[in-house]
Amino acid sequence: MPRAPASGEPLDRLGCHPSLERPVLSEEIEHFEPAAVVAAAAADPGKLRYLLVSLAVVVLDQWTKWLVEVHLAHHAAEPIVPGLLNLTHVRNTGVAFGFFASHGVGAGWLLTALGLVALGAVSVYFGFASPHDKSLLVALALVVGGAVGNLIDRIASNAVTDFIDVYVGAHHWPSFNVADAAISIGIALMAIDSLFARRGH
Repeated sequence: MPRAPASGEPLDRLGCHPSLERPVLSEEIEHFEPAAVVAAAAADPGKLRYLLVSLAVVVLDQWTKWLVEVHLAHHAAEPIVPGLLNLTHVRNTGVAFGFFASHGVGAGWLLTALGLVALGAVSVYFGFASPHDKSLLVALALVVGGAVGNLIDRIASNAVTDFIDVYVGAHHWPSFNVADAAISIGIALMAIDSLFARRGH
């Protein structure tokens, strides 16, 4: 219990006795919730600059998809590096690299919902990541950019444009796009960061 103020004790600028404010402040500190700290960390300008990487991925992804859709016929293929790389135009209703290709509007919206959940999870991870962990922040920014790039396509047309065809002889890797590449590189960097973090401990 706070002590009763003395009759001659001076008042502060708000007309309150300082002795009555200190216990209240102490109680607020004891019951402090960390949510505000998490929000402040997520809004740290030092971390937000990494989202420029995400923005660059989204812009490059959408621009290259637009170029392919405008200038290359569906299912056409243009050799870039003979025996290794083609530029093609396919529509992917599945996830990255054509896996789990879906048919029907319901399946497409399910993949869209799953993509939004994954994007939310990565965004939360980004919020909790240390501003000093540069490699992890770059990796997360790449994943966020790639996820947003593909979600834009899926929401707009229920399918994603893929155009990079890597192959050796008759063996073709599933076609992909800039967003898929960014997600893959980001996940690889996250794995490397996690490996070195464990060795450091």
